[in-house]
Amino acid sequence: MAIDRKKAAAMSAVMAYIRTEEDAVILAGSQAAGESAASAGFAAPASPAKPWGFSGRQDMMHLRSMMQMKAFHGGRQR
Repeated sequence: MAIDRKKAAAMSAVMAYIRTEEDAVILAGSQAAGESAASAGFAAPASPAKPWGFSGRQDMMHLRSMMQMKAFHGGRQR
């Protein structure tokens, strides 16, 4: 029973973290759009944040850095 509580606590913590990251991205996007609209003299519609796009780019950057650190050594076994 303690394991189930630990799993539930871990999952809720991860979901809360993801939610706060998405909120931060949305807030940063809306602030940037507000600043550019204020400088242009008109209000432009803010484009919605795309968390799946951010996640995909982050995964690609992570894979590239792992390749550069030679974390993957091909098919040979150690």
